[in-house]
Amino acid sequence: MAEVTLLEAIREALAEEMERDPAVVLLGEDIGRYGGAFKATDGLLDRFGPARVIDTPISEAGIVGAAAGMAHYGMRPVVEMQFIDFISCAYDMLTNYVATARYRAFLPCPIVVRGPSGGYVRGGPFHSQNPEAAFLHTPGLKIAYPCTVADAKGMLKAAIRDEDPVLFFEHKYLYRRIKAELPGPDEVVPLGRARVAREGTDLTIVTYAATVWKALEAAEELAASDGLSVEVLDLRSLLPLDDEAIMASVRKTNRVLLVHEDTVTGGIAGELTARINERCFEWLDAPVRRVAAHDVPLPYAPPLEDFVLPQTSDIVRACRWLAAY
Repeated sequence: MAEVTLLEAIREALAEEMERDPAVVLLGEDIGRYGGAFKATDGLLDRFGPARVIDTPISEAGIVGAAAGMAHYGMRPVVEMQFIDFISCAYDMLTNYVATARYRAFLPCPIVVRGPSGGYVRGGPFHSQNPEAAFLHTPGLKIAYPCTVADAKGMLKAAIRDEDPVLFFEHKYLYRRIKAELPGPDEVVPLGRARVAREGTDLTIVTYAATVWKALEAAEELAASDGLSVEVLDLRSLLPLDDEAIMASVRKTNRVLLVHEDTVTGGIAGELTARINERCFEWLDAPVRRVAAHDVPLPYAPPLEDFVLPQTSDIVRACRWLAAY
């Protein structure tokens, strides 16, 4: 089977779910004839028609509100944010209405809000954000953030079929850089389960999204230069978290490094640190450490962006500190 990009896997997941279930519809800015800002929906208008691939005005709050109403009436809308940065415009709708609809009024709300996120692409502060932590403390939402072709397709299919609203983050740096064979139409990856991306015994790196690949690079370097066996755990789902997989890896290696591209202050590493200390403190041979972005808006200039965002060298340095503790 020919290899495809992560972006093509996203498109294939959308097409397969639309073929499988006529209740699945797409909404977003320029997703129709233009095929989306990154061409994730390219060709779907011709295939499914304007009643199911719906171009919308530039109003994120309005798009999500319309999707919620459609979901209440039995549809399964998938909303595309042109850039995930602008999901903040729909924050009120998502947190105060969509996330609470089932609990508050027994209203079904099976919607997916997906879109390109993340940096490493010289996009500047308006097109490079990772706002996932802003939604982590909202009961009623689920958050997925895959980093492989198989997970992008399988988890998006799971998100579309889920009865709860799902925020689905797609790292734009990985869209066309990651290639693999496309999973079959029946391969669905359940939400809420982490994945061991690399087995190891000396320490664990817990991470997700683009920094999974940087963690894997760091693990390869440390194995060659220091003889360290580094386990890399890809969270995949941020809400809910796979506590069982996290704690199992910590008990196995006794040292843990938390890595994410989001800012250090308020990022998910703080929550993970608390959970690990509460449940696995007696298993730790060193303090929990974290590598994350600096607390500044992401710069446009390449050297500054490289400094602000976590790099492989930062991960290697932190792992060496943990191993020597």
